[in-house]
Amino acid sequence: MSGITEYVLARLLILPGIIIGLSFHEFGHAFASMKLGDPTPKLQGRVSLNPAAHIDPIGFISLLLFGFGWGKPVQIDPRWYKHRRRDEIIVGLAGVTMNLVLAVIFTGILSVYYKNAGSFAATEAGNVILQILIGCVQINLVLMIFNLLPVPPLDGFGIITQLFRLDTKPWYPRLYQLGPMILIILIILDATSVVLTPAVTWCYNTLINLFF
Repeated sequence: MSGITEYVLARLLILPGIIIGLSFHEFGHAFASMKLGDPTPKLQGRVSLNPAAHIDPIGFISLLLFGFGWGKPVQIDPRWYKHRRRDEIIVGLAGVTMNLVLAVIFTGILSVYYKNAGSFAATEAGNVILQILIGCVQINLVLMIFNLLPVPPLDGFGIITQLFRLDTKPWYPRLYQLGPMILIILIILDATSVVLTPAVTWCYNTLINLFF
């Protein structure tokens, strides 16, 4: 029972990181697209930091249980962009950039807390705060790196699509259609962790070394 209790508590401690990370990630896409002339995200209520506007139930549960997930995709209309390829890349990068910024900010907060909390950090309440802050850093790094994987429908695939004009290739529509299934298979086979785990570890250690 203690093992189950510890597991549940550990999941609860990363909830703030999940909610903040997913909300800011999707807000980043929506805000960038709006600023580039597309009214679609604003009309659909996506230019908001309200988690209710961005949480995808399956992606949320996946992130909570398995350590990687996604938010509700922001719908955009690239026809409004002045420079379509450039602007689609900017919008694609906006979400992961938000996660990187949040990871840096929470590492800074973690550093300040750790250096100034004193004996309080050793208490049960102090440790809860510590674990929440660590979770906020790690979850945002996971969201950043996972979404940069070059597999449709993730941001990374959208970025390389524009860079290399993949959408002009005859096989592109079929590949994009099969993308979610391919992603699920990669997750089931644990292939994503081959990239995700070392990349997240490296980024986390780099941030810790910068702030501590």
